[in-house]
Amino acid sequence: MAIIKGIPVRIAGTGKYIPEKVMTNADFEKIMETSDEWIRERTGIKERHFAAEGESCCDLAAKAALAALDDAGMAPGEIDAVIVSTNSPETLCPCSAATVQGTIGAAKAGAFDVISGCTGSLTAMLSAISCISCGVWENALVIGAESFGSVIDWTDRNSAILFGDGAGACVLSRSTAGGGRFISGEITADGTKHDLITIGGGNPAKLRMKGQEVFRFVNAALPPFIKNFCKESGTDPRDIDFWVLHQANIRITESLFRRLGVPQGRTLANLEKYGNTSAASLMINLDEAMKAGRIKAGEKIAFAAFGAGMTLGALLYSA
Repeated sequence: MAIIKGIPVRIAGTGKYIPEKVMTNADFEKIMETSDEWIRERTGIKERHFAAEGESCCDLAAKAALAALDDAGMAPGEIDAVIVSTNSPETLCPCSAATVQGTIGAAKAGAFDVISGCTGSLTAMLSAISCISCGVWENALVIGAESFGSVIDWTDRNSAILFGDGAGACVLSRSTAGGGRFISGEITADGTKHDLITIGGGNPAKLRMKGQEVFRFVNAALPPFIKNFCKESGTDPRDIDFWVLHQANIRITESLFRRLGVPQGRTLANLEKYGNTSAASLMINLDEAMKAGRIKAGEKIAFAAFGAGMTLGALLYSA
């Protein structure tokens, strides 16, 4: 765990883009043996969105990026780096970030991708924070985007029902006096469990997930990870005013809060509308929390995510 030193870094703006195409639990009932009740009881998901035909992951990312820039009152030319976290890129080379950089006209920005499962956008945020705090950049654009339609195994009811498409973005900038700032950050991994969630091993590549093992791992690993992160950050989970969380399973969130002693209402749950949007999840959740006024000046905000690898990550922010 690291206390973030140097130049203070703030969230300058956020944005999201959700594709129009909706797939409800009732739609899944038509193509596989499942039910709305079965899905909602086990996951908390009611519907999810998928990109339209011809709408790429980079298209989703670019739209979320422009929304975040507009929210920050910045032009693309003011951005020093574009970082895209995705697990469903159209191409491994070039990176999605380069495509997005060119699409939005961020002419002076460097660009790279982060692939770290559903923890990817938090990892990308920590990378950007580090470079801004040490003076390398002034402004960075971090995007989480997924277009999972092509990698979902539509014959597997245990995984197909979980995922959806979307994109979220934030602009991170040098903070002014009295403004918000990130306090600490941590990422970790247990690579001995790298095979619990995979995308690959075929043409086309398909998502494979050992759902019960993932559920057990997260419930065992996430609460102590968060408790230790808060302790080393000089705070208590119960003193966190609001939580920005990766949206994967409502039971995981409820269990985490019970074990931390945190009231269930200290987060914004949007899983039922979007499903698990993987690397986009945390960014979409952040944007909706900001737009809903759930993140207020002077409050302590915690970010937490987990994903394939298996990876874990957390950030602490003073709004």
